[in-house]
Amino acid sequence: MIRVYRSGCTACEASIVDPADWSMPPDTLWIDLINPTRQEDAAVERALGLAVPTREEMGELEASSRVYRENGATYATADLITHGDDALPGLEPVTFVLTDGPLVTVRYTDPRPFAMMIDKLGREPALCTSGADMFLNLMEAVIDRNSDVLSRNGARVEGIAGHVFSGGRAVGFDKLITKLGQAQMASARIEQSLAGLLRIFAFVGMDERVDTDEARSHLRSLGRDADSLIAHNQSVAIAINFQLSAALGLINIEQSSIIKIFSVAAVAFLPPTLIASIYGMNFEHMPELPQPWAYPAAVAAMVVSAILPLAWFKRKGWL
Repeated sequence: MIRVYRSGCTACEASIVDPADWSMPPDTLWIDLINPTRQEDAAVERALGLAVPTREEMGELEASSRVYRENGATYATADLITHGDDALPGLEPVTFVLTDGPLVTVRYTDPRPFAMMIDKLGREPALCTSGADMFLNLMEAVIDRNSDVLSRNGARVEGIAGHVFSGGRAVGFDKLITKLGQAQMASARIEQSLAGLLRIFAFVGMDERVDTDEARSHLRSLGRDADSLIAHNQSVAIAINFQLSAALGLINIEQSSIIKIFSVAAVAFLPPTLIASIYGMNFEHMPELPQPWAYPAAVAAMVVSAILPLAWFKRKGWL
């Protein structure tokens, strides 16, 4: 789908025409390609005289495929956070193309910053006057969204810490370790996204379309925000590693305590076992043997002696 934002409009207009007949309005500020077909890519390429990267090209990791200039346009691909409200956010590439005319974005997902940007444009139609302005404001929405996801992940880690250091038993730590693993993966994806944004800011800073003092100041501010978020994210990652080590240590302490109890119990029962093994219970006078209830009583004693330890282990949380 091709969505177009034009100067002075209050919403993006979705193009419903045949891509073969599509022409770019002269006052276009932003062309948003969402899951574009090959025909839609070709329509935008004809209108701008530029190549639109494919999904496979957007997924390449080398720096030369992520930020480059071609035919006077600046191409920048960033990994943006998706499903940021989930315990394990996703990461999808989005390409931004700065041209002498509109900003072009190519995406195969729906990151929240795009909805945030569209809402902002609805409130402030005159916010952007060029494709470069649109790019800077969209990057600001991306940084804000990364900050929200990072804050949520940090709060989740703090909540896990409350369980790890609550003073309870180590039983159930397997779920906490799973949550810590998810938090660590989320932290790694947040840092990957922010590191990619810093690379884009450095590259776009050399673009002649971002040559005003206001635009360069805005770009430097975005870079400082990304740096501060990376520093905060690293502190969250340190907290995750500490909590993981603490959880594993508490599990080892709990297991050692259980083994100690078993060892004490074994020592306590060793003397009776030794005496029974010497004499073998082979006494001439055992008055209960001829009684009719002797055998059922022996069976019941064996069952009770098996159930009582299991009940005790369950109560202590060892099972």
